Amino acid sequence: MVFLRLLLKDLHNAAEHFLWQPVCLFSRLSATRMPCEANRRFLILYGSQKGQAQSIAEGIAEEAGEHGLVADISCLDLNEKYDVERAKAPVVFVVSTTGDGEPPDNSLKFVRIIKKKTLASDHLKNLCYALLALGDTNYANFCNCGKTIDSRLQELGAKHFYATGHADDGVGLELVVDPWIEGLWEAIKGALSIMATEKDTHIKETPSLPDVKLSLLSLTDTDGQNSDPDREPLASDSKSLFVASAQTTVSEPRQASLSDSPGVSSGSDGIADVSKSEPERQTGDSGVPHTDLEASLTHSLPPLSQSALNVPALPSAFLDVSLQQDKVEESSTLLNTEMPQEVPISRAVQLTRGDSVKTALLLELDISANPAMTCLPGDSFEVLCPNRTPEVQQLLSRLGLQEQRNHCVQLSLRNDTKKKGAQVPSYIPENSTLQHLLTWCLEIRSVPKKGFVRALVEYTGDGMQRRRLQELCSKQGSADYNLFVRDTRLSVLDLLSAFPSISPPLSLLIEHLPKLQSRPYSAASSNLRHPGKLQFVFNVVEFPVCSGRPAGRQGLCTGWLSDLVSSMLVQSADAPCWPSPPTIRTSLRPNCTFRPPSDPSLPFVMVGPGTGVAPFIGFLQQREKERQMKPEVPFGETWLFFGCRHKDRDYLFREELEGFVSSGTLSHLRVCFSRDNQEDQTPTGPPPGPRYVQHNLLLNGQHVADILLKQNGCLYVCGDAKNMAKDVNDTLIEMIRAELQLDQLEAMKILAGLREEKRYLQDIWG
Repeated sequence: MVFLRLLLKDLHNAAEHFLWQPVCLFSRLSATRMPCEANRRFLILYGSQKGQAQSIAEGIAEEAGEHGLVADISCLDLNEKYDVERAKAPVVFVVSTTGDGEPPDNSLKFVRIIKKKTLASDHLKNLCYALLALGDTNYANFCNCGKTIDSRLQELGAKHFYATGHADDGVGLELVVDPWIEGLWEAIKGALSIMATEKDTHIKETPSLPDVKLSLLSLTDTDGQNSDPDREPLASDSKSLFVASAQTTVSEPRQASLSDSPGVSSGSDGIADVSKSEPERQTGDSGVPHTDLEASLTHSLPPLSQSALNVPALPSAFLDVSLQQDKVEESSTLLNTEMPQEVPISRAVQLTRGDSVKTALLLELDISANPAMTCLPGDSFEVLCPNRTPEVQQLLSRLGLQEQRNHCVQLSLRNDTKKKGAQVPSYIPENSTLQHLLTWCLEIRSVPKKGFVRALVEYTGDGMQRRRLQELCSKQGSADYNLFVRDTRLSVLDLLSAFPSISPPLSLLIEHLPKLQSRPYSAASSNLRHPGKLQFVFNVVEFPVCSGRPAGRQGLCTGWLSDLVSSMLVQSADAPCWPSPPTIRTSLRPNCTFRPPSDPSLPFVMVGPGTGVAPFIGFLQQREKERQMKPEVPFGETWLFFGCRHKDRDYLFREELEGFVSSGTLSHLRVCFSRDNQEDQTPTGPPPGPRYVQHNLLLNGQHVADILLKQNGCLYVCGDAKNMAKDVNDTLIEMIRAELQLDQLEAMKILAGLREEKRYLQDIWG
């Protein structure tokens, strides 16, 4: 009887506190005290600017069930849905970085909350967490948002249960994401066990964190930090990542799955059936043997072609898509409401000579009727461009939907979906036609992620093509995926053309293709010089022929803009305005930091080769007008380091820059010509001059160092992130080291301090 009374009392107490105690009822009577299935839950919180971090978080949530776990998932800013202060389960953060190391928009509120100085050092003592940060080493402040959250959580008493991962989109997020996710599951189970056993004590960080080798390279979001989809042949958010790493058994390509869809069947050992002989594996359904001597997008070589494969789990379908039989007319009101300003292009000028390697164009927008579009020097704005009509028509034809292009698309969630947090895409308006959806809503140029490639396997009829797609999305085929898909920036249309037996439904494309992103451009003018006008400059991006892309093509936005102004294009900046100009949709992106010093007496240095000079034209136009308006005010000296290939072909704004020097607006102009210097070099002649902007910087290192270290001046860098910005950064470190006689580490600390003080600023793209 005593035993029964004690037992009933224990059960009563357990039931009363069930929601607050991460221990199952049976564990109170069990010596092992293992958590029960009801308590094997954890929380995933993501901060994502353009969808990559969210996609990874959703992949983790989907895969959790395969490991006997249940995942709750939420955006960081929806703090009414979770409570990290009283966390009773492990929390997994997946966070990207955007802008100049800034948090994504949907995590700003969370970051502000945890940064409050009034919070006690044990405010988050109950939080047991792991964090995966996304970034890109091509940009400064690598993974800055993830690092900021991580360090602040530690300051507030939170404890790791798993090593932090830093994934680099510059080399491929999957290199870190895949192994990090693979090790996550055992870490979560261990954390759950500890939290259940020590429910009344704080989780202590121990040296037994899972030993996961993570890349030490930096990373940013692209979600795309400072990424411009056209500037680096995107956005963007268009960068590849490997989300789900659950291992499934790959069926032999000739076999069909239980659903009669050819492809990959479920299994437990994660090994592909490669028992067929090599000749049989190298023969397609047509019976014709392949004799390729080198790997390509569509064909692999040993050892990959002979390897067992670990492929990601099949992403959960979540959309039902239907097309209304009644045709509807296109409506301009369906266009993205984020782009309310429609402005005319009043002038278009080609700045480079016809034989230049790149074609640079200057466009002038007439914003006189849109005062909200007025930019300050350093600001940028976004252009919403459509997908190219021929590509949309080709995709419609490939899907067999040409006749339905004007039918209304109806979207709804599938009742049987297993996708966590599934939602109908908010960027697809109601009553949208299929033509409109593919033209203005979906990024059909985006690089297919591995999860998308995995989903396409299910709709591929040819055995050899199916096997190759399995390879491209597998762990073993990562190198081929990077080489033939990611690095060459293939689109889904390229993939469908290369693998003609793929026959995907429309719902699959809508589920996997990201939102069509607007493209950012820097203002290249000052409203004081050109009231009611806004100028910007860009190179027409060219994508070369490669494996999987038999014909070259232009960047989506730059090619569209070039075609738009082809009839009004002139060679002189003094040409008259066009009488019936085309219009584009834009929105302003103010930049509160990349601005000239508010104190005009402070000196500053500008580094902008190629089209990177654009914002500095606005700087100098503004300064010239201010000098005229305030002749009594002292102005500090200004330096510009510019570079291009050839003096007579692509020296942008040459006359205007020389005019700034003549007027005293620009104190020092340092220009170098990389190809001219190379061609002028002879075995007996003098050594060539500085080839790139960083060489000129080093030649003038004493003056630049004096401006930065003694005169409280600023330095601005605009242009290519992958090469130029890194080289300039290294040169500045060397310059500071030489001037102050310091070691490299101390010089790096000083440069980091300048960045913190907002006196070393970058506007760069990848």
